[in-house]
Amino acid sequence: MAQSTQLLGISNAIVDVLAHVDDEFLERIGAARGSMTLIDQERAKEIYSMMGPATEKSGGSVANTVAGFANLGGRAAYIGRVKADQLGEIFVHDMRSLGVDVRTPPATGGSPTARCHVLITSDGQRTMQTYLGACTELGASDVTPKTVGAPDIVLLEGYVWDIAEGPELTAKAMRLAKQSGARVALSLSDSFCVERHQQQFMAAVQDGVDIVFADEDEIVALLQVEEFADVLDALDSFSNLFVMTRSAKGSVILHGNQTVVQNATPVEKVIDTTGAGDAYTAGFLFGLTAGRSLADCARLGTWCATSVIQQVGARIEKDALAGFE
Repeated sequence: MAQSTQLLGISNAIVDVLAHVDDEFLERIGAARGSMTLIDQERAKEIYSMMGPATEKSGGSVANTVAGFANLGGRAAYIGRVKADQLGEIFVHDMRSLGVDVRTPPATGGSPTARCHVLITSDGQRTMQTYLGACTELGASDVTPKTVGAPDIVLLEGYVWDIAEGPELTAKAMRLAKQSGARVALSLSDSFCVERHQQQFMAAVQDGVDIVFADEDEIVALLQVEEFADVLDALDSFSNLFVMTRSAKGSVILHGNQTVVQNATPVEKVIDTTGAGDAYTAGFLFGLTAGRSLADCARLGTWCATSVIQQVGARIEKDALAGFE
């Protein structure tokens, strides 16, 4: 395995199926605007058949970050489970076309590849209908010294703890990362995920995780405080690097005695908020692996997130840093 990998992501491998819809379509399928609903295989087929023209790309939170990191020019690898079906081929081909080293071969058996129907209304709001399928069948046996290798950073997705073998495989990944000298980063996924696994996440942060990526709701849920105003005091005794996004309020980075506050960049029109946080993480990690300051990393993350919300889909384009200073 190449020793020069900068970022390895381990996460739920999902194909994003993105389409523009109107409120009537959401009413027809019984989906609340802005919600994320888990659906079964039959319902996934039904919704797909009702959708109009759509764009299909590799997705899932950390997979989006890995893809974006690669498009920025970083050297990236990925561990996640898809099936050897049409969507699985799309996922693997898409990631490899970006230069990502996909280290888990598609499964020949088991559930179909996971997909998320990302339904985008005219105001840029996204409503998601998600079938998890094969991604939940990722196992501890997929995480080995060979597949982990020796990256600079291993990025874990909070949703992996929902997988049957999730706690086992993440513990194994953290152990292998430490043995290779890699830093471990954890993306908290969403506040409901944090609530489901708060004790496990906190234990990981206290013993093994070096970098935490969270939005405002997620960090509040992790620390079990009332509001974001209480977060900095609650983190006073932690030595980890905390990267906290606050949507239009910008972001706050905390590492020991160093605090960076980065303002958000105003935009005229938000097209699609899909993957804004994932893009921020990609930009931040791209700067971090290049040895840039935390302030520069925050600016890079903000630049990437701002680019993504002005387009359809979560993919950072290859020329995303054009104009960045």
